[in-house]
Amino acid sequence: MSYVFIVNKTKGTNLGNADVANSFFSRFKGLMMVKKLEMGLILKLPSDRSRRASGIHMFFMRIPLDVVFADSDKKVVDTVTLDPWTTYTPLAPARYVIELEIGKIAESNTEIGDELDFTCESA
Repeated sequence: MSYVFIVNKTKGTNLGNADVANSFFSRFKGLMMVKKLEMGLILKLPSDRSRRASGIHMFFMRIPLDVVFADSDKKVVDTVTLDPWTTYTPLAPARYVIELEIGKIAESNTEIGDELDFTCESA
C-alpha cells in the first residue's frame, strides 16, 4: 500500500492521511479488525464499477467510520458515517472509497459535489 494526503480542494480543508488499497486482497481486508484508526484508507476500485458494486460492508469492524465516495474525477458522490456490522451502497458509482476517522467529514465540511485532491495513480 502507498500513503497519500487528502485535501478538499473545494473547501480548502484537510481530510488527513491515508493508505491506498489498490489490490483485491488489500481492498477485501480494508480496516477489518482494526481497534484504533491511525490513518485513513482509500480503496481504489476498478473503473467499471456500478453503484451497487461500489458498496461497502462493515463486517468484522470494531469502530465506526466516516466514508467518502468519489468518482474517477475525485468529485464526492456520497458521504456517510457507518457503524460496525452494517452495509452501504452509495448514491452514485464510485472509483474511490475513502474510509476515515469518525468526525472527519464534519471537520472538513466535505459535501457531495466537492472536489478532492490526492494521488494514488501510481499505486
